[in-house]
Amino acid sequence: MHLHKYEKIWLMFGVGSLVVFLLVIGIGAFYKGTHPQSQMTTIDPQNVEANEAFKKENLGLTKVDENKYILNVLASAFNYDLGVDEEGAQVKSIRVPKGSTVLFHVTSKDVVHGFELAGTNVNMMVEPGYVSSYETVMEKPGEYTLVCNEYCGTGHHLMFATVEVYE
Repeated sequence: MHLHKYEKIWLMFGVGSLVVFLLVIGIGAFYKGTHPQSQMTTIDPQNVEANEAFKKENLGLTKVDENKYILNVLASAFNYDLGVDEEGAQVKSIRVPKGSTVLFHVTSKDVVHGFELAGTNVNMMVEPGYVSSYETVMEKPGEYTLVCNEYCGTGHHLMFATVEVYE
């Protein structure tokens, strides 16, 4: 079989690119130790309230220790459920002191949702049947918008909340 000079160049370029790609993935997986998340916590999406963290009274921000918080969030039908305030109204904003470590626990009842705290490194996919967790230190004061970055239906644009980091 006779290959034209340019075909040989492109063939070598393609094979070389594949080898480089596989080397980068291999080094990242075995030498650096980066692996997909495993041992995820599973939950019954039809009965999320059976899990202690996602009962109505446990949703929202909970102080665990000095400068350590857990935020339990239930994503469903174009809404982030962050709990209720003293008057029984749904909370759409939470406040966290600067320098606090926040552990986000999020799950969904219905469809796949996104969980992105714009301006930070918090970004998760929230799937029904799984509890997604992410821990971060809130270092910069300001107001951050919590948005759904996975299209979840016609009311997707209404799915947001705010997190205020104060001095």
